[in-house]
Amino acid sequence: MAHFDLPLSALETFRPDRDEPADFDAFWADTLAEARGLAWEPRFSPVDPVDSGVTGVDVDDVEFAGFGGHPIRAWLVRPRGVDGPLPCVVQYIGYNSGRGLAHQHTLLPTAGFAVLVMDTRGQGSGALPGATPDPVGSAPHTAGRLTDGIDDPAHAYYRRVFCDAVLAIDAARAHPAIDGARVSVWGGSQGGGIALAAAALGDGLRFAAIDFPFLSGIRRAVSITDAAPYRELVTYLQIRRGDEEQVFRTLSYLDGVNFAARARVPALFSVGLMDAVCPPSTVFAAYNHYAGEKGIRVYPYNGHEGGGPVHQREVLRALAARG
Repeated sequence: MAHFDLPLSALETFRPDRDEPADFDAFWADTLAEARGLAWEPRFSPVDPVDSGVTGVDVDDVEFAGFGGHPIRAWLVRPRGVDGPLPCVVQYIGYNSGRGLAHQHTLLPTAGFAVLVMDTRGQGSGALPGATPDPVGSAPHTAGRLTDGIDDPAHAYYRRVFCDAVLAIDAARAHPAIDGARVSVWGGSQGGGIALAAAALGDGLRFAAIDFPFLSGIRRAVSITDAAPYRELVTYLQIRRGDEEQVFRTLSYLDGVNFAARARVPALFSVGLMDAVCPPSTVFAAYNHYAGEKGIRVYPYNGHEGGGPVHQREVLRALAARG
């Protein structure tokens, strides 16, 4: 993919007006209050090293209450033999993937951090298998999850996922080995969009690593890229002629630009300037609206892979600097 979006000089100041519903804050406050009212104590089940395949870390198979009290699975992976409460990163996964296997999440423990890897409900058909069903049905929608429940903000799939993400932070803090004052979030693509929402909706986070977030500047995204998953919205609207305003009204409750304006957590973003999946202008729209302390790493010749391991090192350094 060649450079197709705005030039970097324009991206750095690209700050479009927010399409924000008047009851945005009340909608999310009510969603989280309702979910916490149905919550139950998370369950941490230690995994034998023979089963996990790794011996330098401690692994727990986690189940916690997400949206609607629905059970959500996760891994908690911690460095073995470390005294004292640990800093923890809650990690969110990219589109169509789940939590995978525990040994796939050992990077952060080697750097001295615990990591809680949240399974994304109803996903896991990609490279990383999932283990969490989504028990909520929806109106007819395009294949994939983006248009699931798009007829009404209350039914939207990502309402459930973003709520799960905040309750995953609560679950991490419930483990006695975790220092609740040193919890951060990290994700890329769909995971970056989830991390951005969690940075706005979660309490007392230490840091947020938000890599090329999906679901930011959504209306612009569908007008400049044919790539999936945004293509799912175009396909839906091709057959649901006249539903545009209702669809974009629902999406306004989920748009990362609106979450960014409310987030106060120190954050590091990243963007690939050849990324057709999460176009650079949509990333910068969220970044430039972000209310907290922030920085961004730009990878001019990278697409949706972003900065790869080079950027992972940047995030590890930023996490270490926060303690």
